[in-house]
Amino acid sequence: MCGIAGFTALNRDSFESAEAILLGQLDRIARRGPDSQGAWFDRHLGVALGHRRLAIVELSSAGHQPMISPGERYVITYNGEIYNHHEIRESLTQQNRAPVWRGHSDTETLIAAIEAWGIQAALSRCVGMFSFALLDRQEGRLYLARDRFGEKPLYYGISGQGKNHRFVFASELSAITTVPGFNTSLNPVAIGGLLQFGYIGAPETIYEKVHQLSPASLLELDLASGAMTVRSYWDPIAAALQARQNPFKGNDTDAIDALDAVLGRAIEDQMVADVPLGAFLSGGIDSTTVVAMMARRSPKRVRTFTIGFHEAAHNEAPFAREVARHLGTEHTEHYLSDQEALDIIPKLPEIYSEPFGDSSQIPTYLVAKLARQHVAVSLSGDAGDELFAGYNRYMFANSTWRKLQRIPGPLRRGAAQILACASHTTLENLGKGYHAIASNRAGISNFPDKATKAIRVLGARHAEDLYHGAVSFWHPSPMIGYDRQHQAIQMRHGLGAVESMMLMDTVNYLPGDILHKVDRACMGVSLEGRIPFLDHRVYEFAWSLPMNYKIRDGQSKWLLRRLLDRHVPRSLMERPKMGFALPLAAWLRGPLRPWAEHLLSEHSLREVPGLDGARVISAWRIHLEGRRNMTEQLWPILSLQAWRQAR
Repeated sequence: MCGIAGFTALNRDSFESAEAILLGQLDRIARRGPDSQGAWFDRHLGVALGHRRLAIVELSSAGHQPMISPGERYVITYNGEIYNHHEIRESLTQQNRAPVWRGHSDTETLIAAIEAWGIQAALSRCVGMFSFALLDRQEGRLYLARDRFGEKPLYYGISGQGKNHRFVFASELSAITTVPGFNTSLNPVAIGGLLQFGYIGAPETIYEKVHQLSPASLLELDLASGAMTVRSYWDPIAAALQARQNPFKGNDTDAIDALDAVLGRAIEDQMVADVPLGAFLSGGIDSTTVVAMMARRSPKRVRTFTIGFHEAAHNEAPFAREVARHLGTEHTEHYLSDQEALDIIPKLPEIYSEPFGDSSQIPTYLVAKLARQHVAVSLSGDAGDELFAGYNRYMFANSTWRKLQRIPGPLRRGAAQILACASHTTLENLGKGYHAIASNRAGISNFPDKATKAIRVLGARHAEDLYHGAVSFWHPSPMIGYDRQHQAIQMRHGLGAVESMMLMDTVNYLPGDILHKVDRACMGVSLEGRIPFLDHRVYEFAWSLPMNYKIRDGQSKWLLRRLLDRHVPRSLMERPKMGFALPLAAWLRGPLRPWAEHLLSEHSLREVPGLDGARVISAWRIHLEGRRNMTEQLWPILSLQAWRQAR
């Protein structure tokens, strides 16, 4: 795992200060690669490529970057891991197209594959997470590429004008803003998305003149003309639809065996490293499955890591401890004090380099920090929800939504308006009643917050409406004129409500929120995070499964649970889904109140063009008075304001 940066001087005269500019970029991403630094310059083409290295595989200088291909046509600066690179080497050898290998780094494999097969064909064979910049010296072209799901970030844009006109790119925004002539104008569309959904989705960024390269995309820049094209080399929607056309055939045992094989292979591939390796363990279905399968394959005890909270409603550490004991892992847990978590908040703008509105960024960073004290690589169970229908909104769509559709829309919308006035205490009491009648089902943790989301979707007219209501924080947006919604996948492809939601999460929430959070948290402490569920072969298998393998008998992740039954007693796993939450609602009324009061002042809010400050202040008062938990709505605004203040 590393950090990359660079630029092209579209006017060659502006290349004179290239070294100073590139080194300035690399300084901003030093934590992504603390082990070494490399730079490469082509003054004829006007290209500078830089690299910060976190050595994981091939620790010697044979893995140093930027790296030149055997035929010297290509130069690459690369961030990530190609998990099947040994298979790619074997294919090159069988075709008599393999070079004399200098070492066993996946970077060397990738650039040799590109030289042998071309960039598109090489990408199609790669299983992994990556972003890279590739210079084709023969054709005078620069390519940027990003992995299929967006695990590794890559930003690009134009800096300067006239003589100092440059195309710039980097793993993080902070390494672009340091380039002379950078335009600091903010992007109102990105701000609208941040406040509405809690994250800024590709291709937008907080800056108007900078873009994220979307997942599974390949950018091509002609260095002579400056012409640029961006195209996809893989499509998660098309891959899912194709898998559905060839549904899994077999009984339940066959399905469990097949999942065991494909996920087991992904985990085995991702356990390869020349440095110590472990895993995050929350004690939930996804992380426990990953750890259980690691333990079965590891010749020594697996290292696992958990963050605990003193507030019982947010604490999964006891569950993780029991799972770790059963699996025999070498387990490390750390209970957070309020002060420890609070001390991280002022550092968030630097760690994330742009506003980010998911408050679980704090415990994610802290568990990564804990793991880094012992290992350099950590696997996680992220993306299990998107692949196996784990989110509560999927369960809602699968059962409750179908029943609610029998009730006339105006009646449902009227009920939603009435329930929206209910206090937090009233919703807590409703939650106690629900738990009392839940009988054999697991209850719902944090019932008031989840009930608030359910109330918002009562008036939905169709599945896209339902999804938008479930993932949106404001109705309508506090950004005046902002009305964007996620693409209506169901309408174009005839999918059911749950499948439509799963795909919309895969192309929006997963890369924009989950993967963004994991990458920045891990890279903030120089830890490589790996996600076995995002092996695209696992993804395609999951989409070949009929829905009853994902939701059955009122349970989500049915097949994943049955696979886990082979490793862990069911009694350890049957409990409400908790998530990775903090007691932020109480903190905002307590120790964080002075900080929040300053950022949410009328004067401060007025500095954000297009923001309805009066609505924000009203939400803040409602929260302070305890009438409703408005943390979800307020945290993205607080992150925006804190980032603006830190600039």
